[in-house]
Amino acid sequence: MDLGIAGRTALITGASAGLGLASAQALAAEGVRVALVSRSTEKLAAALSTVAGEPVSVAADLTDDESIDAMLSEVVATLGHVDILVANAGGPPPGTFTSTDDDLYPAALQLNLLAHVRMCRTLIPPMRERGWGRVVAITSATVREPSPNLMLSNTARAGLTAFLKTTATEVAGDGVTVNSVQPGLHATSRLRELYDDLDAVAADHPMGRIGDPGDFGRIVAFLCSETANYVNGTGLPVEGGSLKGS
Repeated sequence: MDLGIAGRTALITGASAGLGLASAQALAAEGVRVALVSRSTEKLAAALSTVAGEPVSVAADLTDDESIDAMLSEVVATLGHVDILVANAGGPPPGTFTSTDDDLYPAALQLNLLAHVRMCRTLIPPMRERGWGRVVAITSATVREPSPNLMLSNTARAGLTAFLKTTATEVAGDGVTVNSVQPGLHATSRLRELYDDLDAVAADHPMGRIGDPGDFGRIVAFLCSETANYVNGTGLPVEGGSLKGS
């Protein structure tokens, strides 16, 4: 299927590995020129070699507003403009209500909520002026079914989901769609940090396996497509049927 986005430009954060890199690879395969953003210049250099076309990379720290602003300026200057934002960030430390200290919340909210808000507030207005844009945030299936041991992620990403839904209704009339994708278990380094035995995790999943990041990336690319122009304000779970609710 031709997604109709060849020649577009995209900014993908958290793009040096995992689901962010898979999304960048999928968009580049559709002819989109991508800018990969991550904290590590070394990881970005390795990631660039796996992405088609003429990708560029910018190192930035999403926990720092000045770093975000500098990154956005550099990406816009390099690409000319940004048609597509794929907002992604690593997860904060695990913990429960009891084990999570108050002073850990601000950093988690910055990484998984406020950084995304800042990028949207910079990039969406020009999208509206041009009459076309796509925002896809990679959040988590835990916004639907909170994980007992991910208090910080549950809290921050639920707030982001509400921000995206509200924004989607405001900007849709100008040709900009805003959606989120809510991944379950996929074979990433983050999953290996959270679970000691991935084989046991896979065996306990309804499908008997863990998700492929490449498949996930192609779902993100589809939401950025012309075909998906009427998909807006949606939080799409991609978790293989592991959620107990509808």
